[in-house]
Amino acid sequence: MSLDVRSLAKTFGDHAAIDDVSFSVPDNAFCCIVGPSGCGKSTLLRLVAGLETPDRGQIVLDGTTVADAGLFVPPEARQVGVVFQSYALWPHMTVQQNVAFPYEAKGASRSEAMRRAAEHLHTVALRDHADRRPEALSGGQRQRVALARSLAGGARTILMDEPLANLDPHLRGAMEAELRAFHDRTGVTTLYITHDQREAMALADVMAVMDAGRILQIAPPREIYERPASAKVARFVGRGALIPAMVDGGQARIGGARVPVDGTADGLRPVLVRPENVTASDAGLPARVLSVHYRGGSWEVAAAAEGLEEPLLLDLRRPVRRGEALHLAITGGWVLPG
Repeated sequence: MSLDVRSLAKTFGDHAAIDDVSFSVPDNAFCCIVGPSGCGKSTLLRLVAGLETPDRGQIVLDGTTVADAGLFVPPEARQVGVVFQSYALWPHMTVQQNVAFPYEAKGASRSEAMRRAAEHLHTVALRDHADRRPEALSGGQRQRVALARSLAGGARTILMDEPLANLDPHLRGAMEAELRAFHDRTGVTTLYITHDQREAMALADVMAVMDAGRILQIAPPREIYERPASAKVARFVGRGALIPAMVDGGQARIGGARVPVDGTADGLRPVLVRPENVTASDAGLPARVLSVHYRGGSWEVAAAAEGLEEPLLLDLRRPVRRGEALHLAITGGWVLPG
């Protein structure tokens, strides 16, 4: 099911939670929306689900308008499933009964509902847990029950509101792989809300960056990382330094050196220099280590380079100490568009 959002707006009091948002998600795509807390991500998901009514704008699911001026299709008629952080499972029901519930609510017999629930539990690899209660499951297993229940409800679009936020880091990594596999196996369209840009880049086919109720950029994760459309996107997604530089014909003058850069803008422009664009060398800009953090096999370093206002970031395969002198070479960068 494809999703089209056109000129959507939602205000609470004098606060514009969603401010003229437009974007499209192709059929069967995994779309992650990222942004800081309070930027409007969850409100946007609730509008698509039908849990909030927009002030203006249009929402179209698979070519059918579900929200527009004078039109509002209720949540149960939108063929969407919502997975919240809490998973919202019935504690007094078994896993299979939780998944069977949508079928029984639509009038299916108990035996038919349980049979079809078993099929969905097979999809999420939980058939062996069918007779357990939710409290006997891990966080990741509960999440898979919630996904199976969404499928049982006839969902062709799955909406997830920070579903991994309550899990420990190790389990989050495992669940990323499971969520992506679930998406690929079922062929649903997924709209996934998170504040974790690393998580979004690992999961998404297409990624949208939000701030203050607006979408700043929507593109595949690699494009957003390598070619951000603005300074806000560059600073939110990934690490790096924004260096003012004079750019001319694919070359930027940074710290007295000419650096090859990508981008079409010329003149005095901010150039994004990612850690992979910085190397320690015998020659180059004199610099001094400001901070260092060991990340398992490498050290994340921030260093103040001579003549640059902003510290350069780089990853080293050897330990360094705060205050240590280095020489840094910049090998490339991205010129932010005008």
